[in-house]
Amino acid sequence: MEPILQLTDTVCNRTSVLRIFPGDDGLDVGHLLTKYLKTPDLKILLAEGRLTEESAESLLAIQDRVYSISNDGELIDLNRGTVCKENGHILSFQEKPIKRTVDYNGIKGDVIDLQIDRIDGAYDRNWEGYNKRKWIKNCDKYTNFVKSSLVAQYGLEQASDVLQLRSTDQKIKFLKGIGKTIWDSQFENYSRFIENKIVYKSGDETIDNIMKGRGGICSEKVLAMKFITDAYGFESDYLIAGDNARGPVPVAKLRELLSTFDFRLSKRYMRFWQHTALIYNVDDMEVLVDVTNGNIPFLFLEGCAVNQLLDHPDQEPIIVRMMGSEEKFFYHRVPQDIPQNLFYALEGWWDFSDLMQVFENELGIYLSSEYYITPIVFKDDDEFEIAKSEYMGICQEFCLDIGISKDWSFDSALGVEFCNKEPATSADILRVESYLLARMDDCDGSGHKSGLVIIRLRNSDPIN
Repeated sequence: MEPILQLTDTVCNRTSVLRIFPGDDGLDVGHLLTKYLKTPDLKILLAEGRLTEESAESLLAIQDRVYSISNDGELIDLNRGTVCKENGHILSFQEKPIKRTVDYNGIKGDVIDLQIDRIDGAYDRNWEGYNKRKWIKNCDKYTNFVKSSLVAQYGLEQASDVLQLRSTDQKIKFLKGIGKTIWDSQFENYSRFIENKIVYKSGDETIDNIMKGRGGICSEKVLAMKFITDAYGFESDYLIAGDNARGPVPVAKLRELLSTFDFRLSKRYMRFWQHTALIYNVDDMEVLVDVTNGNIPFLFLEGCAVNQLLDHPDQEPIIVRMMGSEEKFFYHRVPQDIPQNLFYALEGWWDFSDLMQVFENELGIYLSSEYYITPIVFKDDDEFEIAKSEYMGICQEFCLDIGISKDWSFDSALGVEFCNKEPATSADILRVESYLLARMDDCDGSGHKSGLVIIRLRNSDPIN
């Protein structure tokens, strides 16, 4: 039997496993990567059972992250700083990797295990080509998503008219329809701990997740919105925002943080990129779109309303509620390298960025206008009781219903209510525990356990 080739991107922590063709076990690293990563014949690999659908998906995700991409979406060369390793040892691209014999359930076979390490690379992604390449791969799927979204928002006849995109009105309705569809999807963190366990989703991956009935966090949804609107020719820029993040934006400090990843004593700066949105130029009129959901209302502002939020001397914040407290979100224009590099870093350059979203940013694993669900992670009973007491105190202060279980279950009256209302989501959340705890053990030593907190919020009428 031909050897198995295992390719792992050590930054985004994704792995693809395939059985190579006869004779290819003598190829050097460079030729192996060219044949099986840059230009794989996926149809044959899949047809001959050399590759699973899941591994093919991971292979394409790795491919788009380790190679530079042209404006037309074509792969060029390996990104700067990319090296290939075998058991921690760096291999030149002219070296032949070692085949190791492994025993799996009594069956012996040879494995070539290569790790692609780009941790010393640069922020040099061509975002235009990156999005275009991903769109081209699954154009029909994403076009159908756009059509179905517009039909759901406007009806079949008006959706067909909107898709003409000839008039300003058609373009505005397109943005509003797609934006509202993405906003309607869940604000959630749980999906990064199940199935493919993607640390941080790209725009297309977020759309795929939405199509499964899930969603993402604010920046993932923003990437999804931009992914679609880029494909339809809209011009847009990212905005950044945060609670009490009054300007001016500390541009130099944010760039420094993305270079050093030294976040000590930096909360006053990091609040500026707590949140993201998009601003569009539609026939010389500005349109601001915030597709987050969770505790933030659907924002779709045009013309002068945009200036009031972004450029007015007495800049107005958007006020939202988190549990019982109010937060004032100030939005800002910013040089585009800052949000772009932030999103790039969150894919895996930023250690444990998946856990950071849940715990440090206090987003939990699910947030809607009605419910907030988050883990209590602990190593002993004292830790659990301290955290439980804190949540109980907050909910008592703001008169919020709460359910807490010491194990990973919805074993409370509020938990049962949520399971009855959201059976698919609650089932997904119950699948999170093992991988979440494995990540916690990797981050902070072994021995973690987790309970589950569910809180009923009072956010049905967000303040604008």
